[in-house]
Amino acid sequence: MPYLLAAAIVLIQQLFFGVPLGIFVRGIIVGLLTALIAMGMALTYRSNRFVNFAQGDLGTVPVVLMVMLMSAWGWSYGLALGAGIVGAVVLGAVVELVIIRRFFKSPRLLLTVASLGLAQLLAASALLMPKLWGATFPLLGKRLDPPFDAELSIGTVVFNANDMIAVVVAPIALIALALFLRRSNFGVAIRASADSADRAALLGVPVKRLQTVVWSISAVLAFTAIFLRAGIVGLPIASALSVGVLLRALGALVLGRMTNLPAIAANAVALGVLEVAVSFTADSPLYLDPILAAIIVTALFLSRRGAERVDEGSVSTWRSADDVRPIPAELARLPVVRIARFSLGAACAIALVVLPNVLSVDRSLKASALGIYAILGLSIVVLTGWAGQISLGQIAFFAIGATFGAKATEEWGLDLSLALLLSAAVGAVVAVAVGLPALRRRGFYLAVTTLAFSLATTSYFLNPDFFGWVPTPSQRIPRPPLFGKIDIDSPTGMYYVVLVVLVGCLFGLRGVRESRTGRALLAMRDNERGAQAYGLNATRTRLVAFALSGALASLAGCLFVHHQQAVGTQPYRPFESLLVFTMVIIGGVTTPIGAVLGALYVQGTQWFLPTEWQFVASGVGVLAILLVLPGGLGGLVYRLRDRWLAHVAVTHKIEAPGLAASTAGRASDIAVDEIPLADEPVVIHP
Repeated sequence: MPYLLAAAIVLIQQLFFGVPLGIFVRGIIVGLLTALIAMGMALTYRSNRFVNFAQGDLGTVPVVLMVMLMSAWGWSYGLALGAGIVGAVVLGAVVELVIIRRFFKSPRLLLTVASLGLAQLLAASALLMPKLWGATFPLLGKRLDPPFDAELSIGTVVFNANDMIAVVVAPIALIALALFLRRSNFGVAIRASADSADRAALLGVPVKRLQTVVWSISAVLAFTAIFLRAGIVGLPIASALSVGVLLRALGALVLGRMTNLPAIAANAVALGVLEVAVSFTADSPLYLDPILAAIIVTALFLSRRGAERVDEGSVSTWRSADDVRPIPAELARLPVVRIARFSLGAACAIALVVLPNVLSVDRSLKASALGIYAILGLSIVVLTGWAGQISLGQIAFFAIGATFGAKATEEWGLDLSLALLLSAAVGAVVAVAVGLPALRRRGFYLAVTTLAFSLATTSYFLNPDFFGWVPTPSQRIPRPPLFGKIDIDSPTGMYYVVLVVLVGCLFGLRGVRESRTGRALLAMRDNERGAQAYGLNATRTRLVAFALSGALASLAGCLFVHHQQAVGTQPYRPFESLLVFTMVIIGGVTTPIGAVLGALYVQGTQWFLPTEWQFVASGVGVLAILLVLPGGLGGLVYRLRDRWLAHVAVTHKIEAPGLAASTAGRASDIAVDEIPLADEPVVIHP
């Protein structure tokens, strides 16, 4: 089946986007470079059961090192190339030992997000390396000069030495990887540990050492891909992979069912041929994005549902970090707790109401933008934190809400309140439609589907060049009076609208969390089979999560377009979806307050730091949070709350299940052997 998909892609290209032989060969070269990235991702997936978003950036740092050695120190091409390969091996090993191994027992969701933080940290290193080296000439974006003069013409297409090197080196690298996995002892052990790491460890296989080898090999593959790309299209300017290249690599993974390496390589080459053919023959290269999304969705519909061991074995690992526990009823009734909760709530309410009156106009706009991104983050809390589904396309729903919200008030003359409801309804319907294909398969397929949908939406479906009803980026969106009476055409007025909607969303989600629907979402996330045994419908429950998540994201988009008073293009780039997902993980993916704290952290760094230091702040922030506080900043807040509540429980001699008692406030008559384990309830005996 996976090989038939590759053949079908080439057949589609031949039937609808026929090209000369030279262009076809160019597509093969592009596909081979994508295959190197996809094979590295597949290798780490087989070893660690997660998709490594930092795969391309693993190769950027050693390639930049290689170029610096040639440019600054005058090293020869061959010597610098050898140093780059050695640097890639060392970098891969260091990353696995220092970062990835820390997550050996963690949920795969956390490791996936850690790779997002790692990608940003490596991108920042590539950006800062020339400056730290003292380079005074532009480096990133530079195309590597070929090591020798040679040209080959196929039709009207001229290939230079860099193209010839890619045609020779890329297949050799892919074949060498296949032989290594099939013929060497290390390769056999890697394939064995991929099926069951625990079973392999019991049989004496050094699983952790093998993972270090895997990461070194993946780094060499990434170095090879980025090195060859640098000779053809130039060094990457920021992140090693654009969202388009990343999606094609992920698409090859999906079409190859994540672990079938020959099928992944074949589909990557087929997608490369299709990419170049569409760019050459179509009126716009942007047609490629919806075509690729359609191919991925069709492949998911045609695939067998949950049939592979890889899918079956990884389902339980896609669950979130620490859940937030409610205050025990015995403590919630205490006067000191009630007073503390009321005082804290009143102080926050007063501060939020007074805030826009003491801020300047630009900072008031930034404060309301934080509220909008917090609402967008709430959509990820519902889908990822509560339902355990990973979405990398929330910006698409954000853009849909902005588009329909602008149309509703500008052309249809609807009130903003009605525009918000309409945008939320449209977002919910579209989210359900996007989520349906991914339900046929387990694991990471929803993330790839939503990323493909995001790229297709922002580049094609919401592009005014293709669809005349879409508002243009330069079109000004007015702010009509709310309900026809309340003036909101000011930063302060818009701030209060955002604040009211945000508070309404927070209280609404609190009700959902405490309802049967919320309990069903958490049960389905933690133990799908057990939940189904109690009569819960998995498909219906997850579709409710998709609908609620899409509605929140579109609601935020409608607010944002009226906040900015323009549709624009920058806030709706597909890469923003990765940043928003990172934002929520930093804040805390299981709690609504995490969306607010994450928006404050990530958006604040984007406003006040230069570009390269933004990558450092977000990358280091993600890794630090995941290593120290898996529950995020919101989890830290609740930990402090629980410590105080435990102290109150000890003081009032009340049983406090689920709270870790503070040692400073423990009763002196508690015996050492009565102290429970971390996962057991704390019972204070009077």
